[in-house]
Amino acid sequence: MTQDAPKYIRPKDIDNRATFWQRVQWRLETIAWDFIYWGPMKLLGPERASNFGGWLMKKIGPRLSQHKTVKRNLQLAFPDWTGEKVDEIALAAWESAGRVAGELPHLPSIDPYTSGRVEIEGLEILDQIKASDKGAVFISGHFANWEIMPATITQRLPEAVMTYRALNNPHIDKRISDLRAAYGTQVNAPKGVGTRELMRALSKGNPIALMNDQKFNEGIAIPFFGHDAMTAPGPTRLAMKYGAPIVPVSTVRTGPARFRITFHEPFTPENTGDEAEDIRRSVQRITDFIEAQVRANPGQWFWQHRRWPKEAWKAAGII
Repeated sequence: MTQDAPKYIRPKDIDNRATFWQRVQWRLETIAWDFIYWGPMKLLGPERASNFGGWLMKKIGPRLSQHKTVKRNLQLAFPDWTGEKVDEIALAAWESAGRVAGELPHLPSIDPYTSGRVEIEGLEILDQIKASDKGAVFISGHFANWEIMPATITQRLPEAVMTYRALNNPHIDKRISDLRAAYGTQVNAPKGVGTRELMRALSKGNPIALMNDQKFNEGIAIPFFGHDAMTAPGPTRLAMKYGAPIVPVSTVRTGPARFRITFHEPFTPENTGDEAEDIRRSVQRITDFIEAQVRANPGQWFWQHRRWPKEAWKAAGII
């Protein structure tokens, strides 16, 4: 099939709201990105960059304000853990985030199919989707290095459309988009404005992929580790609208710049006639999958975001 969607799509409202000094800051940030971060990391090579990034963030992370968020999230999710265990996994989460940053400049050398750095389980599922011409909705979360998963999909299914959260800085956002395109992800649709690209893809029988593990204020309350968390129903709604299966995907780090990607058994949302309940059950099934993957490798999930409302922390006596 011919790909007719643009390779780089950006929400214009981010740029339109920017002041003169914000634009100056963006330029300065980009200079720092290129010369302080990107260039030196490129020189290190994949393993050393991964190790250095992990080491650095283990030092810096606990000094950042987000460290409180990490620890509170862990205390909420694992109330039986000791303080020492919470601290251990909090440090592992920072190390994981640092490894992602270290590995980002080296994505082309971590090619899922040719580098020998990525194990792939469930490839037959991708082949079945390609043969079906019905498309699919891949769902995953921010596990290990989540940038590895899109290329694993798009190099096998070139028409697939990936979603991402656009960065405020347009210069860095474009650099990352270009990197993803070079890595094999040809269409990156930012959340919000990218919805029409997702619908267009599914209407043609092409797959799409979304992260379904972060807070979405306009979503529905779904239990996650036993506490209600606002969760996006969008992936389920799209799957139901276009009759596409939902395919859960997990990523596990097996070493510095080394991973295992698993495509799990697809499922189709129920259609009982009660649309709201069918959506809720499907979103719960996705959330249960995310929770199971987090429990299996808690130090490899992105705990730094506020997945639960403050009320959940307060109810648990954490703040």
